[in-house]
Amino acid sequence: MVGRLRYGWGASPLHTYVALTVGLFAVVGPLSAQETGAVRGSVVADGTGAALSSVDVFVPAAGRRALTDRSGRFVLVGLRPGSWELVAERVGYGTGRQSVTVTPGGTADVTFRLADRALSIPEVVVTASREAQNLSEVAASVGVIGSAALRDVHPAHPSEIMGQVPGVWVNVTGGEGHMTAIRQPLSTSPVYLYLEDGVPTRSTGFFNHNALYEVNVPQADRIEVMKGPASALYGSDAIGGVINVGTRAPSQDTEAELSLEGGAYGYKRLLASLSGTPAGNGLRADFNATRTDGWREGTQYDRYSGTLRWDRRAGEGSFLKTVLTYSSIDQNTAGSSAVSRSDFESDPTVNYTPISYRDVQAFRASAAYERQAATWKLSLTPYARYNSMDILPNWSLTYDPSIYRTENSSVGILAKVDRPMLGQKGRVIAGVDVDYSPGSYREHSITPAKDGKVFTSYADGATLYDYDVTFHQVSPYVHAEVTPTDGIHLSGGLRFDVLGYDYQTHLAPLQTGSHRRPGDGTPGFAALSPKVGITFQATDGMNLFASFRRGFRAPSEGQLFRQGSATNTVDLEPVKANSLEAGLRGHVGSRVSYDVALYRMSKLDDVLDYRHDDGHTESVNAGETLHRGVEVGVGLGLAPGVEVDVSYSVAKHTYQDWRLDDGTNYSGKEMEFAPHQIGNVRLELSPTWLGGAHATLEWVRVGPYWMDAANENEYEGHDLLNARVTYSVTERLDLFARLDNLGDTRYAERASYNAFRGQELAPGMPRTLYAGVRIR
Repeated sequence: MVGRLRYGWGASPLHTYVALTVGLFAVVGPLSAQETGAVRGSVVADGTGAALSSVDVFVPAAGRRALTDRSGRFVLVGLRPGSWELVAERVGYGTGRQSVTVTPGGTADVTFRLADRALSIPEVVVTASREAQNLSEVAASVGVIGSAALRDVHPAHPSEIMGQVPGVWVNVTGGEGHMTAIRQPLSTSPVYLYLEDGVPTRSTGFFNHNALYEVNVPQADRIEVMKGPASALYGSDAIGGVINVGTRAPSQDTEAELSLEGGAYGYKRLLASLSGTPAGNGLRADFNATRTDGWREGTQYDRYSGTLRWDRRAGEGSFLKTVLTYSSIDQNTAGSSAVSRSDFESDPTVNYTPISYRDVQAFRASAAYERQAATWKLSLTPYARYNSMDILPNWSLTYDPSIYRTENSSVGILAKVDRPMLGQKGRVIAGVDVDYSPGSYREHSITPAKDGKVFTSYADGATLYDYDVTFHQVSPYVHAEVTPTDGIHLSGGLRFDVLGYDYQTHLAPLQTGSHRRPGDGTPGFAALSPKVGITFQATDGMNLFASFRRGFRAPSEGQLFRQGSATNTVDLEPVKANSLEAGLRGHVGSRVSYDVALYRMSKLDDVLDYRHDDGHTESVNAGETLHRGVEVGVGLGLAPGVEVDVSYSVAKHTYQDWRLDDGTNYSGKEMEFAPHQIGNVRLELSPTWLGGAHATLEWVRVGPYWMDAANENEYEGHDLLNARVTYSVTERLDLFARLDNLGDTRYAERASYNAFRGQELAPGMPRTLYAGVRIR
């Protein structure tokens, strides 16, 4: 059920849904007061004694688990007194098991020594249920990029790491800006949800497709990508998928790290970290300063990002994690600065729009409190956010030149309780998300001046839009899992979203011309999002899953209130999506792992941007689109220290029903910016004879795709080769280098067509060398 609400946000509906939320918590019951105990310990490699991070340590009978930090340490809290079996698992190592006795109020100490072993074991993920669980229990496709991969790649841009997840394509739009394609064409549409430690980086109402540049990706601990609709757990936005970036936990011992890196075109980056746990306070500070002149004319950018994290036990069975993050991005060329086909082939460094820019400020603060009792877990995460962006967009200079500023603040809370049910055979998670985000939008026209093809300056013009808008959301949900018999795991969930806007314009409404303005209003939406899934452990080495998930996406404030030339945007309907998915994952012997997913997703009332002949776009609800594909991930251990990892997807995205008022009919056509094939293949070399070196050769494939909805102009696709090497000189000193596009291939980050300007391509970087040093 997805619909519009025709009332304002008075006390009555708000009280109704708060009461519903309270009722959900009441169903689950009161917290137990029984005093519990804890287990702490460390995990090291057998033989060398080296600390092992990202080891999954868990108590199967109690459903408690933790991941070791970079020092190999872990803590498990909330265990009832008695004897328990602990299990420790990590990819590439044998499983460790130990028995431990927990006393009331006491803390037991253990040490695991894991032997080297090539057998893959299930990943632990948190995005699929908002709680840690084995991937084998998840009835969905979830890709994980671990801390080791992030540190090996040293990504200068999210596009350099996200392709390791099958079916994920992130391109470069300028600086660290990007567009994303997950089970949908590459676009700026608000169909993805971006999280940091489970907290949305932005409000639903103020979506930004460049969300990953507001996160300190190169210093993150891990990235999880849950593909397909996730509205039953996360609500609006999560149609194409959820990208959750995790911050690094503080280390047990005091440690510092400094990374200095340089490269072509004036690229410089400093990454610094300081961490430790003085007096039981886990503290970590990360800092990222990046600058480049850009390889094309007028494409320089600067960024500064910082992350502060404080972890502390707040009493027996209680834990508090506080995270502060800030990013400042100042870049020229506000998006994919495309050029004509002839300039793309002969002069790709030219930039027609060097006057364009983007200045972004993003701040987030959250405090995640967890209380673990004998059979209960309570989580409360209040948060606050601030986002602002000043932008002169380059893509509209030819038909609608303007400058605008958008900003918003947010306060909210993520609250949930998790408890077992049916003994230890299942669990239920009930929660509510609340978001209150006031913001504003100001836009004025400009009159640009040109020298030939290049825009050189501009003069300010009239104000086009000036409005305040507040986004509201109250969304209770429930998620349940049960294992009725060995090998079968069932899951289901339901979420009820009630959200809307209070919109007030400071300019007179206008219903003529190309900058129409709606009058004041309070549009609202309601949606009921269900999901069901099943996983089946067919053999010790094979796990199968299937699911049905329904998703929705409410229009963003820009789609609703920046009307443009459209007849009516305030009455835009939410996008609805229905997804069927099935897959299998597992391993063959000790050297082969695999992950295969097939999906079919249909979207109704898709909000599509219809591109007119002069290049300007109009947001319309446009019938139905269909998205089908298969995603494959394979890991091959060819020999000790020699591995091949394959991520590949084949998909087809079509307009099932898209008929416009002017008689244009694209029904049956393939969607533009939707390659049939996306691939990433990596050869990883770390044999002993390399003496502490790790080398990677990577092939990146983006297949051909249509540049227009009429399917008359096609981009030929491209293949790139990248190389990376890291050499550990000592335990505390690493040298690293990477060579991107080593074949110096001419390719496009995005290729489009319109009748007014013809084919336009945004050139990708030529062969580029980076090198650096990391000191611990």
